[in-house]
Amino acid sequence: MRPETEAELAEMISAAKGPLHVRGGGTRQVGAASAGAVLETGGLSGVTLYEPGALTLVVRAGTPLAEVEAALAEDNQRLAFEPMDHRGLLGTQGEPTIGGVVAANVSGPRRIQAGACRDFLLGVRFVDGSGTVLKNGGRVMKNVTGYDLVKLMAGSWGTLGVLSEVSLKVLPQPETAACILIDGLSDAEAVTAMAQALGSPYEVTGAAHAPVGIDGYPVTMLRIEGFADSVKYRAGALCDLFSGHAVRAEHDPEAVAKGWRWVRDVELLHDRPGDVWRISCKPSDAPGLTAALKAEALLYDWGGGLIWALLPEGTDARKRLGAFGGHATLVRGSEASRRALGVFHPEPPAVAALSDGLRKRFDPRGILNPGLMSA
Repeated sequence: MRPETEAELAEMISAAKGPLHVRGGGTRQVGAASAGAVLETGGLSGVTLYEPGALTLVVRAGTPLAEVEAALAEDNQRLAFEPMDHRGLLGTQGEPTIGGVVAANVSGPRRIQAGACRDFLLGVRFVDGSGTVLKNGGRVMKNVTGYDLVKLMAGSWGTLGVLSEVSLKVLPQPETAACILIDGLSDAEAVTAMAQALGSPYEVTGAAHAPVGIDGYPVTMLRIEGFADSVKYRAGALCDLFSGHAVRAEHDPEAVAKGWRWVRDVELLHDRPGDVWRISCKPSDAPGLTAALKAEALLYDWGGGLIWALLPEGTDARKRLGAFGGHATLVRGSEASRRALGVFHPEPPAVAALSDGLRKRFDPRGILNPGLMSA
């Protein structure tokens, strides 16, 4: 099924006699494979409103992400939350859609400074499990009463409703960017250095560390963006801050962009056998957690608050980690791994009860991606 309008989408959901597998571009095969008829949102495509002066974009959910980014680039603007492209990591095809980005709350390295996808959502339109069209929010940030459906839909993976349209705040592209590279730090030293940089007045917009970088040695990466003179000054100041280490500044725009795509899309783990886990934690806990993981390869992002880990197929990262303040998600794994280990981190009983109650409220028949987030 591939609706072309919101009305068709509502009619298809209302008439459904069984489970629906909701799919955007089909690029993120995370969670249990939903049984039932495939419902694709790609027909709901196109920008319906773009006001560059107001930094506002309204777009149908099935619009390819590349089309959205191209439209923004024409006016020198961007999605500040820097959504990741999962295709290389997961070995999938298709085109990421803006609705899929919102449904999974996909956010990249800039999240640590600018915020996540949900922080840039102004409004949503969606169809719930009964076929009712709902809308929440608008074109400006404002306080709401009742359910904040805008935030609720971000990261719900199509289990509460099928997005038909989203409104987003966008931001200007910076004039230039630079990357400070520090070589040879241990994981603990890198987390300390990233925290120092993020706590500095130099407006760092990315902080990542690879224990084994492209050249085979540890590298810590710090990104700064803005006006050229400001970037030049801040790059120098950060180099001075870490002058006790092997530090250098990269100012070539293409090299900087390529380096941060490498981080954003976790290219370090592409085409390597094994399961890939995504661990969210307190940055200061990261070195201890990775020591317990004994991973085959690692990448730290968000100053250490996000860990990407490659483990042998079928290895349960959560057992190796033990109890910790965060969560671990199996992002890439075989069907056997997903069934045996589960994909999403188990929720505390009280939170699980709230989640189940919300799904029953918005999808009383339990037909929208059933079981996807419980496995």
